[in-house]
Amino acid sequence: MNRILIFLLYTITLPALAPAQQTQLAGDSLVVSNSHVRIVANLQSGKVHYRFASAAQFENTTAYVQDLRTGGYTSTGFTRHSFTTDHLNNPLGKGICINLVHEDAEKPVRLIQYITIYEVQPFILLSVEASAKNKDALVETRDISPLTVLPAQQGKIILPGASPLFTDYPFDNDNWVDVVSRPWPSAGKGISGISYELASAYDEHAKNGFAVGSLVHDFWKTGIRYATGSTAGQVDSFIVYGGAATKDDPSLPDSYGGKDGSHDYVAHGTQLGNAVYSPLIYLSASSDIRNDLVGFGNTVKKVSGSLTWNKPAPFYWNSFGVEGVLGYGKVMMPLDVAKISDFLHSLNNFNKTTQPVLSIDSYDGSIYTTEVLQSISRYGKKKGQQMGFYFIPFALWTWKNNISGSKLTNTDHPLSEVLLLDDKHNYIPYKDGEWGAFPIDPTHPYTREYIIAQLKKAKAIDAKFIKIDFLSAGALESTRRYNPAIRSGIQAYDYGMKMLKQLVDSIMGPDIFITQAISPLFPHQYAHTRFLSTDVYSHLRNDQPGFPHYGSTAASMVSATHFWWTQGSLWPYTNMDVVVMKNFQKNKDLSEQEVKVRLFSMMALGSIVGDGSDLRNAAAAERAKKYLNNAAVCDFFSKPKAFTPLRFPVGNGQSQQLSYYLPGDTILVAAFNFDTEKSLAASFPQAELKWQNREYTLQDFLTGKEIGRINKGQSSFTLDIGVKDAVMIKLVPRD
Repeated sequence: MNRILIFLLYTITLPALAPAQQTQLAGDSLVVSNSHVRIVANLQSGKVHYRFASAAQFENTTAYVQDLRTGGYTSTGFTRHSFTTDHLNNPLGKGICINLVHEDAEKPVRLIQYITIYEVQPFILLSVEASAKNKDALVETRDISPLTVLPAQQGKIILPGASPLFTDYPFDNDNWVDVVSRPWPSAGKGISGISYELASAYDEHAKNGFAVGSLVHDFWKTGIRYATGSTAGQVDSFIVYGGAATKDDPSLPDSYGGKDGSHDYVAHGTQLGNAVYSPLIYLSASSDIRNDLVGFGNTVKKVSGSLTWNKPAPFYWNSFGVEGVLGYGKVMMPLDVAKISDFLHSLNNFNKTTQPVLSIDSYDGSIYTTEVLQSISRYGKKKGQQMGFYFIPFALWTWKNNISGSKLTNTDHPLSEVLLLDDKHNYIPYKDGEWGAFPIDPTHPYTREYIIAQLKKAKAIDAKFIKIDFLSAGALESTRRYNPAIRSGIQAYDYGMKMLKQLVDSIMGPDIFITQAISPLFPHQYAHTRFLSTDVYSHLRNDQPGFPHYGSTAASMVSATHFWWTQGSLWPYTNMDVVVMKNFQKNKDLSEQEVKVRLFSMMALGSIVGDGSDLRNAAAAERAKKYLNNAAVCDFFSKPKAFTPLRFPVGNGQSQQLSYYLPGDTILVAAFNFDTEKSLAASFPQAELKWQNREYTLQDFLTGKEIGRINKGQSSFTLDIGVKDAVMIKLVPRD
């Protein structure tokens, strides 16, 4: 059985299909359907159609493999197409797996498409196996697709609606790249690009659409190459393939091919065996794209698992917004940390549900020695606080011209022996420069030794919170690995992350909270949370004079809104980075309104709460008392939940106008207006929020002040948000 279909544990034979599914032969086609989707496999051509009840259609799809040894094979290129079926019952439900076999007497390789449809699930699962007919022969590939739509095969995807958007996801959250929803046709032309691990398309107003994503992340980087042409609602070319490895391209905009790829210098590693397998793909289409994305997250969780956190969510203070990288400026460290600790201890609500964390970022042994951090830990414990620890597991910052003479940190081993290499045997840079970051091999025992030493330092200071950073370095492709059984970047990264989590558990204990900063989206199951975007500096917009052209609240919301579904599925919480009360490092001062908008943005996306302020400053301290010690804010962040978007960002412009709601006994709503000229009238319909047929008071979340009412039988209400502002409102029943 396909190793990627390992999630089919508990598979059993059923006597017959339940009425919820129907299977029949219709002429030259096998037809299998449930109430959500109809699969038509043509046994003459080898093409497969996926037709959803929402009217989304994938017509004339194919599968392929590019074998490095014998050439390329497409499912339609074989002379014989046959099928068998397996009935199954697994954690995803009861269903049927169609095994569609493509073979030819003249070809040394056969393709087998696995198409799984469940009785009641709205999604289907797709994968393909390429196997050598000779049991002693091998197939080797770095390019294999279970779902391909091409004009040459009369393929097309049809999405109903007048205002289609295609959402393109970056490989990781580095370089401040954005998740971008792109309208098409644009200026009378189509759009094209590569999305990574996930892609979705939907109508901007009706929200009907589809989502496609990879479910298992232990070998392939999955690319989704798309081209829409100039017809609204039609995708002309769509290739979901294992083997994506792209180099940054400075000639292109960062979020449109420039820096949103996998940052590789060499080709994706090859899968080799008598049989090779594609990524396992989730495909769902419905009348509401949000259901498809939530379904994707929940299915990934069921297939690959996720960590849980049974304590209140952590509150933390992080040093990076004050000190900068490594603390060489000595703005505060280490002597004045006690003043921060004292101030945080004075915030009674901030301390109510959990022991706040003092997270010292960018740990460097020459400044923040273990002894210094131990002294901070001892002081913090007296104030009811815990320690946080930062390190980079799979990269090392060093001088490029001194690599040959350097040792891997905390070891006596030459750094040169663990660095990844390109196909010319050069060291691969992760962050290029004379002072740069260079990726180290996650499979190397020296890397394990380095990580153990770091975790022993964390243990020595009794850290309960770990921030791991620059993880994408461990996923880079390389022509050299210590472990020859590890053949791809993601396989090495998965190996390294699994090792890291096991070492954390064994050295530090099981109750250590792990947050990922810069990292690939997948695999996800080794951390409790992950940054939804790159570092955020809390200014309102990227184009704000006097501030960096990246890291704004508006920019972070462009990406984070598209990832709201990850909270509760991939991770217990998300992480939107820290809020800053006055200024980030040497940047200009923020207005109080910007602080409020930033705090609301973290709440709306289900983030844990962190602060990065210089709380020795009187103005920063006063704002912290107002916002970080607000009883309602602290209660929310003790158990944060992501709001559901009512309006998604379109494009990655800064003038986004967005709205969200959080269902529950007390419904919360939020709206954000990042426009500098136009106000926002945000409408909230009862049909979506589902408040009861009764009277409600609309209360300002921070103050509890009444700002309006909902009358019995009212079908919607509207909130007016001024420019550069945001609101957070709760609906309180009046009886």
